[in-house]
Amino acid sequence: MLPNRGGMDVEDLLKIVLVLVVIWIIVQILLDILEFAFSGVGSLLGLVIVVLIVAYFLDYI
Repeated sequence: MLPNRGGMDVEDLLKIVLVLVVIWIIVQILLDILEFAFSGVGSLLGLVIVVLIVAYFLDYI
């Protein structure tokens, strides 16, 4: 007979792996949502800079 080296059952190990996979999927979904939400920030920032420069040249600022 093999000695009981670890006190963890296979079911407990599978529960831990399942929880880690669920956390990983949730983090991936949140990162995808944030990437989608802020994907236009670079273009918007460029547009704001152009508008400010044009407003400066037209003496609105």
